[in-house]
Amino acid sequence: MFGDNLAQLRKLRHLTQEDVAERIGVSRQAVAKWEAGETVPDLIRSRELAELFGVSLDDLAGASPEDNMGLGVPPKGKHIFGVVTVGEKGQIVIPARARKTFSISPGDRLVVLGDEGQGLALIKTDGFLALAERIGRMVKTDDETE
Repeated sequence: MFGDNLAQLRKLRHLTQEDVAERIGVSRQAVAKWEAGETVPDLIRSRELAELFGVSLDDLAGASPEDNMGLGVPPKGKHIFGVVTVGEKGQIVIPARARKTFSISPGDRLVVLGDEGQGLALIKTDGFLALAERIGRMVKTDDETE
């Protein structure tokens, strides 16, 4: 998995093995061996690769195509959990992996946000209220400094 993920990320960003090698201070041959699955980089180099490509180390090392609906390694902090069907009354079931990742439990309240150009987003009520409170404090501070 590591080698396949590394090769996919490198090609997606139109980098050569030499480009990657230069950026993290190894030989092109080392990168070629990692991609071929002959060896794996040490932890420090693995972390540098994850940072270079903007992905999590866990995803770089262990993501499989099925984990992200066949779209490869996702950017750090981004997820595709699957497709849901809207019921007759507008209800949806949030996939179990999404509920686990975002600690959503039965009875939690979610705010539904919408942007006609971008789509819908769900955010936990407490997170939304904390964000609104911070924005309110920032606006108040800006008003006081004018």
